[in-house]
Amino acid sequence: MGDRRRSGVRAGPLPAAVIALVFILFLNGATGTFFFAHAQPDPLRKVDAIVVLGGEHDGREAYGLKLAEQGYAPTVLISDAYGPRDVVMEEVCKPRADVEVICKRSKLQTTRGEALMTRALAEQRGWRSIIVISWRYHMPRARWIFNACFASPSRSIVMRDVPRSYPFSVARWQYTFLYQYAAWVKAEVQGSCDGIS
Repeated sequence: MGDRRRSGVRAGPLPAAVIALVFILFLNGATGTFFFAHAQPDPLRKVDAIVVLGGEHDGREAYGLKLAEQGYAPTVLISDAYGPRDVVMEEVCKPRADVEVICKRSKLQTTRGEALMTRALAEQRGWRSIIVISWRYHMPRARWIFNACFASPSRSIVMRDVPRSYPFSVARWQYTFLYQYAAWVKAEVQGSCDGIS
């Protein structure tokens, strides 16, 4: 009777595709944390209008209204991206005695569409400065788009994030960063909004 030997499977080197994926995810997480998760808001100052971008009812509408009540702007433009029977929008869009509230749906349901909508209202109403409110990780891309589609030598932007925490899992942060990078590339390809109404 011969020797019985257990045949073990020797682990070889990791495939190049796995190494590349790990490197991409590491790079995405590291740069995304720096550029998006830790994006810094601008200092608050008085402006002509406060623009609350659509996306999530995470306190952004209340924050925009609070800033207006504190005297930072007489008007709040709230992007209505939620549909006709949204209870939060029904509440925040009610007429107020202290602040003018404009609830409006942009033609394009994107940040670019919101910037174009804001520019059109600015041209009608003579707005020269705005505060734009969104998620902290969305601020860098929103800034780029509003600079391309709204800002001019006579119009300026203050970017502010919703005062909230983001208890995301690692996987969700990875997805969020990848989405922001992909959407930023799309915005770069689209370029400026000159000639678009």
